[in-house]
Amino acid sequence: MTFEEELSEIVQAGTEDTCAGWMKSIEQEYGKVPLIFQRMAERPEVLISHLLYKDAVTKTSALDPKYVELICLAVGAALKCTHCTGYHMQAALKMGASRDEILETVLIAGLISNSSVLANAYRVIDEKLAKCVSCETHGIDPDNSDP
Repeated sequence: MTFEEELSEIVQAGTEDTCAGWMKSIEQEYGKVPLIFQRMAERPEVLISHLLYKDAVTKTSALDPKYVELICLAVGAALKCTHCTGYHMQAALKMGASRDEILETVLIAGLISNSSVLANAYRVIDEKLAKCVSCETHGIDPDNSDP
């Protein structure tokens, strides 16, 4: 179905019915509806626009759907979102990902997440310690070696 055809279906069905149908489809496919979608569904236009955007990105992706889900899993893990991690792990399994691929994805996400923490913290520390805090608070001139 083209994007235009999908939009036409939404207009014909209306936002309430479209939203209800998509929620049912998500539950059938994944066994449950994520809380974020449940809350978005309280304002159907929000859920519909979110899922249209999500589909536009993923359906036109040059990446295999399995790898898209593995990337989503990695991001969920790096952001420490247990719900995202679990949901995208299940989705990746449904797309054919193996246990080893899932574990490797999480390992790489942890590696990059850890590197990000270190890189950001070290930059802050280097910037803040460029001036000697101890010297400033005790009135010591670090450039003058005479007591």
